[in-house]
Amino acid sequence: MIDPTSASSIQSMMETIRSYQSQAASSSNPAAQASSTSFAQHMGANGASQGVGGADASVGAYQAKTITAPSTELPNFTDSVRNLLNKVNDVNVNSEKMADAYQRGEDIPLTDVVLGMQKASLSFEATLQVRNKVLKAYEDIMNMPV
Repeated sequence: MIDPTSASSIQSMMETIRSYQSQAASSSNPAAQASSTSFAQHMGANGASQGVGGADASVGAYQAKTITAPSTELPNFTDSVRNLLNKVNDVNVNSEKMADAYQRGEDIPLTDVVLGMQKASLSFEATLQVRNKVLKAYEDIMNMPV
């Protein structure tokens, strides 16, 4: 059973949602208007659920639609780490190539060479710090009492 205080809080929440709906509908953003219209359709013509005691089927259907998982598969941790390490290596290799080209006398501004070297150094230092944090976390987990 729902007591009167929770019913009144539900009603005040519904009024707040209606006010946000009207603000979204009055905005010039077509995406906001579409989501507002979609939400209004799921809530019913009067903007309220059919009953306080039981959940409205359309509201439950709306919530189920928003909770579903994406259909695409996310990359695993190993692939992510490998890709990041490859990117750091690419930055380092490009920095070395720019420095070599500058030393050979090619038309590359010194500022670009120094900036590339700093990017390579910074990316390597960040990677080193991440590695240290991961190793520290691993050591902490291994030293936990079972």
